[in-house]
Formats: sequence, C-alpha cells, structure tokens
Amino acid sequence: MKKAFILTCALLFPLLNFAQETISEKIDTIFKDYTGWFVDAIFYEIPFSEQYKIPWVLIVLVGGALFFTIYFKFINVTGFRTAIRVVSGKYEDIEKHGADTLYGDSTPNEGADIIETIRDEGADGEVSHFQALTAALSATVGLGNIAGVAVALSIGGPGATFWMILAGLLGMASKFAECTLGVKYRDVGEDGTVYGGPMYYLTKGLRAKGMAGLGKVLAVLFAIFVIGGSFGGGNMFQANQAAAQFIKLFDLEGSNAGLYFGLVMAVLVAIVIIGGIKRIAKVTEKIVPFMAGIYVLAALIILGANFTLIDDAFSLIYEGAFSGLGIAGGLIGVMIQGIRRGAFSNEAGVGSAAIAHSAVRTKYPASEGIVALLEPFVDTVVICTMTALVIVITNFDGAFMEYGVEIKEGVEITATAFDSVIPHFSIILTIAVILFAFSTMISWSYYGMQGWVFLFGKGKVSDLAYKLLFLIFVVIGASISLGAVIDFSDAMIFAMVVPNIIGVIMLSPIIKKELNKYYKAISVKEEAIEEGAEDLNEML
Repeated sequence: MKKAFILTCALLFPLLNFAQETISEKIDTIFKDYTGWFVDAIFYEIPFSEQYKIPWVLIVLVGGALFFTIYFKFINVTGFRTAIRVVSGKYEDIEKHGADTLYGDSTPNEGADIIETIRDEGADGEVSHFQALTAALSATVGLGNIAGVAVALSIGGPGATFWMILAGLLGMASKFAECTLGVKYRDVGEDGTVYGGPMYYLTKGLRAKGMAGLGKVLAVLFAIFVIGGSFGGGNMFQANQAAAQFIKLFDLEGSNAGLYFGLVMAVLVAIVIIGGIKRIAKVTEKIVPFMAGIYVLAALIILGANFTLIDDAFSLIYEGAFSGLGIAGGLIGVMIQGIRRGAFSNEAGVGSAAIAHSAVRTKYPASEGIVALLEPFVDTVVICTMTALVIVITNFDGAFMEYGVEIKEGVEITATAFDSVIPHFSIILTIAVILFAFSTMISWSYYGMQGWVFLFGKGKVSDLAYKLLFLIFVVIGASISLGAVIDFSDAMIFAMVVPNIIGVIMLSPIIKKELNKYYKAISVKEEAIEEGAEDLNEML
C-alpha cells in the first residue's frame, strides 16, 4: 500500500508544470479537432420539425426502457415491494444457500454442487445487496441531481419535472434487465474476485445464442467506451466541478488551489480504490445514505416551510408538462428536457450499474436485478424531484431564474434556491458536491477497471496500471479547463448505450427465465414457512 502511494505521488507531482492554462488550451483544441466527429455522432439530434430535435441516443434509451417495461410486465411497479424486502435481507437465506437446500425446491440452482447436498459452499460474490445498490447509486447520484435539474428547468420550465419522473420510472425496468444479466454471466476468480458487467454478458450470452462474433465486437466496444467514460465524465469532470466549488467557496481564484485540491482528492481516492470493490462498497454504503440524507432533509425542510405552495408547484409542473408554457419547442421541447435529464441522470440502459451489481452475493441473478430497479427511483424520482420542487417553489416570483432561458451554472441556481430558506446552506451544498464527486469517482474507477482488465487481462499489474492512470486523471481534471475533453468523455459514456441495449434486448428471454426462477424460490420459502406455521398451530 505504501509503495503504491509513493509511486502515485512520484507520478502526480510532476504535473505541477503540466497543469498550466496554455497546455490546457492546447489539449482542448487537440481533443476538439480529433474527437469532435465522435461527439457530434453520439449526440446527433434527429430533426422532427423546425421547432424540435431529439438526440438519437435518447430515443434508444427511452425506447429500450419502454420495451423492458412492457416485456417484463411492469416490473418497475410489481417488483418494487419485493426489492425493498430483498434489500432488507428477507430472502438472504435462499440467496446464500438456495431454496433447494433450505426448503426442498426441486429447481436446480446454478452454482450449487448437488441438489440437497449436506455441504453448501454458499453464494459467489463480494458484497451485499445494499452495498451493491449504494455503490451503483454513488456513480449516478451526484452533480446531475443538483446542477443538471436546474439546467433542465431553465430550458424546459417546471413541466420538465413530470417527464423527468416518467423517465426515472421507465428506467427502473432497464436497470432490472441489465443488472440481472450482470450477475447471470459474471466471472468469479479463484480468489473470489468478481468480474462482471456488459462485457461478460454480451460475450457469454450472445455466444450461447450462436452469435459469438457479434457478442465479442459489442463487448470490446463497450469496454473501450467504459474506460474512456471512467477517465472523463466519471473522473475528470467530477474532480473539476468539485475543485471549482471549493475554490469558489474559499475565494481561491488565481492560485494553484485546483492542483493541490486534485492531489488531495487523488490520495483519498487511492486509499479507497486500491482495496477493490469490497472497500468501495464499504465507503459508499456510508457516504451515499449520509450525503443523500442531508440533501433530502434540507429539501424537506424547505418544502415543509412552504407546504402551502406544494400543491401550487405540482399544478405548475402538471400544467407545464402538457402545455409547454411558452417554452421553445412547446410541449415536445419540455418533454425532451425532462426525459433527457431523467435518462442521463440515472444512466438506466447505459450498462454501467450492471458492473457494480454483478459483485453481489446471491445464487439468483434476478434478485439483484430487482434490487437495482430501486436505483432510478432513488436517483431520479426522489432526489431529482426534490431539487425541482425546491427550485419551483422558491422561484415562483422569478427571482433568480427565468424559465426558457438556459443557464450554465446549475449548482449556483440550486444553491440560491436552498439559501433563500436555509441561510448559508450553499456551504453544505459545496461539501455535498465534493462528496458526490468523490463517491462518483470511486465507483467509476471500478467500472473503468472492469473494462480495462477485460481488454488487457486480469492481474495485479493490470489493476495497478489502471488505478495509477485513474489517479493521474483526477489531478488533471481538477487542474485544467476541460472543455472538449469532457464533451468527448460524455460521448463515450452514452456510446455505451448502443452495444448494451442491443445485447440486453436480445437476451431478454433469459432474463425472464431468471425472474421466474427467483419468484419460484420465494414462493417455495413462503409456502414452507406457512406450512410450518400450520403444523405448529396443530401441535399447540
């Protein structure tokens, strides 16, 4: 561990001379010249009329979510109660040992040696359901919930909130599907380390369907995209925004504060990510509930102080959702902004979360898929909606934002909204931004590393090489102006949608089988408990 820190510092400190504005501008220009075509292709907007255009990647995301919602018979609604029970540990026994071993279910469980064996090896995996959920949430709950919502409202008005919620609800089905496959087709090393995600279910799943070539191509593309996304949107952008908020709070403009902030952040990130998914999960299971709890509590305080305006806010949201309220593009313009924020915030369909969820301890893949559907609900339906309500309620008089006029600094608008009721809350919000950025970075480091080892092989040397590169990019992100670099990395993240959605749709019948298998296991347990209770009553 100490050697890793010494090596990391040795690589990072020479960046003192690198992180200069002139070099920053050169990097930005190079990226724009050589990657602009890729960014334009990923975010290309299909013109449906002169008034509005829809990014094709958004159509794929929402189209996939609609397909999964219908195909799995509204699992985003019917599976919600089961998801809560799974996270609370109600079915932990059958997930560890199998319903066959404990309750006499005749359905074979993948991973078990022999049905009804007297020796059970337990379930593969490294983390609990709750830890997997918080690890995935830490990658999605972040700046998008604070700044992104404000930007969406500035463009689409209050009505964007309605479509944002709808996107979150539909995204629950996408998360269920991809995370079920993540567990189904994961690799487990001899030391118990789990390797999972779209790279593995695209390769194994499509090979089983006789399309090994297509599966390999899609998996390699996904791995490349997830590595690029981890260095950019999952790392440099987070470090850059956290540093910007820190510098602004303490008025450190014109100093090397960004560089030093990046170095400190890199050391903190190193402490966590060198320990792998187990340590990442232990950190995120504490940070995510804490930071999300503070943020939601503050929002509830504001809503409580203005409870008489809540119904008015919802009326404005509903009216704006179906009328447009003078927003550019009218109804369609509002719809696009809301759905875009919802889909881009929770990353449902991107495939990234399947990497974290694949590390869970369970014998039933669908159990983690069901847990994963809670992620878009928490991220978008709860936290993004809270942010939107606070902004709408505190901006009834148009004091700090004019709807239909795009803003650039979303964090400042959200901070203004919170400060109007809770003085100086912007300080806490800055801390929240830094924590959100930190948790996002450590989770995306795991995502990127999984893509890295898929392409370059598993082993300590491969792991260390990726982690050191990731830490270097933390410092770069905090030190320089990013510009086109971030545009490119964002495009890499959403390029992941293409191979992922193709594969998940093709493997949907397998997901349905896994869901039925898990529901049967739950049924066997509940019937056994019910019969046991009846026998006990008869004895009494």
